[in-house]
Amino acid sequence: MSGERSARSGTSRKPRSGESQGRDEQRRFLDTNILVYLFDTDSPEKKTTVSGLFETEGASGLLILSTQVLQEFYVVVTRKLARPLAPEVAELAVRDFATLPVRQVTPALILLAIRRSIESRLSFWDALMVETAIDAGATAQKTYKTDK
Repeated sequence: MSGERSARSGTSRKPRSGESQGRDEQRRFLDTNILVYLFDTDSPEKKTTVSGLFETEGASGLLILSTQVLQEFYVVVTRKLARPLAPEVAELAVRDFATLPVRQVTPALILLAIRRSIESRLSFWDALMVETAIDAGATAQKTYKTDK
């Protein structure tokens, strides 16, 4: 089931000046799974839903990725899918995704993620996504939870 969760939950940080908080201007940080489902032929319903998200919001500049998401995407689609992509196809997809706003993971974000993982009992990788989403000014994190 798809879900959106607040990127700001569990934090006392305030929005940066100039960040839009209007419903029509919500910046969404995309989890790796969102990108993977665009290429996962074993999940046609999720692929359709995610394709719709990109069709309606892809050109808006409101979808945000991180360097972590791009890296994880490449590894998952070339090694972990039942029908993996050829590395060259995955590389082209990463190049396309890189045209969206991409937030770079920095040492400062890594340290914040370590602290969040300790305090919130999240995995380090999930905590890093949360911290990167907050840093990017995202108002929501878009993900697709899976039982895999």
